Amino acid sequence: MRNGVLLLMLLAGIVWAAKAWLSEKPVPQVLTAFVTQGDLENVVLASGIVQALRQVDVGAQASGQLKLITVEAGDRVAKGQLLAEIDPELIQNELKASLASLDGNLAQKQAKEAQLKQAGLELERQRRMWREQSTSQKELLAAETSYQTLQAELAALLAQIRQSQFQVDKNRTTLAYTRIVAPMAGEVLEIVTQQGQTVIATQQAPVILKLADLSQVTIRAQVSEADIIRIKPGLPVYFTVLGAPDKRFSGKLRTILPTPEKINGAVFYKALFDVPNPEGLLRVEMTAEVGIVLAQVKQALSIPLAALGVPGKDGRYTVQVQAADGKLSSRTIRVGLKTTTRAQVLVGLKPGEKVVTSSALTNPAESVGVVMAP
Repeated sequence: MRNGVLLLMLLAGIVWAAKAWLSEKPVPQVLTAFVTQGDLENVVLASGIVQALRQVDVGAQASGQLKLITVEAGDRVAKGQLLAEIDPELIQNELKASLASLDGNLAQKQAKEAQLKQAGLELERQRRMWREQSTSQKELLAAETSYQTLQAELAALLAQIRQSQFQVDKNRTTLAYTRIVAPMAGEVLEIVTQQGQTVIATQQAPVILKLADLSQVTIRAQVSEADIIRIKPGLPVYFTVLGAPDKRFSGKLRTILPTPEKINGAVFYKALFDVPNPEGLLRVEMTAEVGIVLAQVKQALSIPLAALGVPGKDGRYTVQVQAADGKLSSRTIRVGLKTTTRAQVLVGLKPGEKVVTSSALTNPAESVGVVMAP
């Protein structure tokens, strides 16, 4: 009986060993991802600020009390519309004084011209009498001196008249400056000087309000020095704002400013592009998440970069493909455009196939049948 039991145990061990030897090897547990089809873009990401394409600080060129402001922040104004008015009383008085001074000079001119005419007649009479030997040389010289003196006085008076006329024109221009009008159509961004304040425009024009044309805006994107050499004017650009993350605004890169800016020790360059803003959704100082498109492919087959290994001498890659039964096989592929996360597959794979994105797991029991979605 004991020998029979030992024989049965031996036969059972042989059967178990044979079954284990003849059974299929376990399916390797790996991380995989699908081969997908969609648009690919290789972009340079940057952060930017929305600014008005045209923005002006409307100032005052006349001094005085700000008597009236006709607009408020957020109002839309037309070109030439009255925005504010400075009390014109002092300038009006200066204009009246300059007009009175001009009138006085003109009256003096008439009197001086009459004196000059009389002196001219006297000079002619003395010359005639000198030819007839009926006057002295002293009388002739006195007549000539009087005539020349009156000519010089009249010339000086004419200069005073021109100066008075200049002062009148200046006061009239200054009086016109008391009415501050919009230099362009746009939106009032901010009222800087409040009604009732006194403005002094002797050294520089004080700012009354800020006006901007927001029908078209400019985005100033800050591009790092590592990416600036990859971009150039004319490239397509898009951006989103925090208030509308699903809405893309598109444009073309207009220019790259040559002067960099240092932020926390890092060097950034400003890349500018313009976009229309007919609905007024974009406001100044909004933060824009910018993408500058270096290259793009429509409806391309792609896989994660993690599925690629080291390229061969011919530039092709070998990837591991998982079949429906879980078995792995090697496949040689050729890739095209690469983004930061995916690579375009030109030859070697089909949509829906699975590629291995990691090596075999050390403990198959920890993660069985894990698949990474594209």
